[in-house]
Amino acid sequence: MEKDSRIYISGHRGMVGSAILRKLNENDYNNIIVKTSKDLDLRNQSAVQDFFADEHIEYVFMAAAKVGGIYANDIYRAEFLYDNMMMEANIINSSYQNNVKKLLFLGSSCIYPKLATQPIKEDSLLTGLLEQTNEPYAIAKIAGIKLIESYNRQYGTNFISCMPTNLYGQGDNYNLENSHVLPALLRKIIEAKENNESTYTVWGSGSPLREFLYVDDLANACLFLMDKYKSNDTINVGSGAEISIKDLAYKIQEIVNFTGDIIFDTSKPDGTPRKLLDSSKINNLGWNAKFDLSTGILMSYNDYLTNRNQYI
Repeated sequence: MEKDSRIYISGHRGMVGSAILRKLNENDYNNIIVKTSKDLDLRNQSAVQDFFADEHIEYVFMAAAKVGGIYANDIYRAEFLYDNMMMEANIINSSYQNNVKKLLFLGSSCIYPKLATQPIKEDSLLTGLLEQTNEPYAIAKIAGIKLIESYNRQYGTNFISCMPTNLYGQGDNYNLENSHVLPALLRKIIEAKENNESTYTVWGSGSPLREFLYVDDLANACLFLMDKYKSNDTINVGSGAEISIKDLAYKIQEIVNFTGDIIFDTSKPDGTPRKLLDSSKINNLGWNAKFDLSTGILMSYNDYLTNRNQYI
């Protein structure tokens, strides 16, 4: 990308999109195009087609998605499937029709089978059953990956797909109904401390293992891949470190300085037992995560305290 290239970020107000926007601004890209969902409904095919035709976009970071944690994924199954498939199809097709030079599609590690061999390699895709609680979202993301592959093969487009692991950081979602595990735990523990409570509740047994990546690391990876990567194969983006939900809760407690006890609600689902990505492909290209988990959680904690009125 050139500094004056016309670059579109879909979902620029979300955690990932806003991180990409910050990183582009830091690197002096000066022709960035964004639209709010109010101004452009990405589920509306004709609106998206008109937008691409008018804006003469050269590069696309596709970060828009309907996302959530276990509860939201399991309750709003139709919306997670429909909304994500419509947004993907419209952006990918309009990018092809309007000669976009390169598009980066952001998938999710939930695309891989529930019981995939660990760490999960990119070729594990479609080799087993998905985790039931987030199956609709995963299927939508798989559809996006396959659209990318198919447009590249049929039309010669230069579109790529990257699969980030569990993300957290500045601009995260702290709504306890539909947030992911790390921001949900962070908010619960902060509020338990502020309310002088002696306990807080964690869904499930606490035994599942998860890998976490600070969102600014992903933003760096996205710019790196837009510059360095050209392939029809997906590429994983992870930190390479994993932690149990129980140990994650204790780590957040230490950072927040809360000494209460955890109550594990085993009537709630655990989700996938383990999910660690094999990120050797992007590591071998020269990218590695910079932020360790403790540093990232501390930055998230400070960001939440500063901006909590925006988050809750």
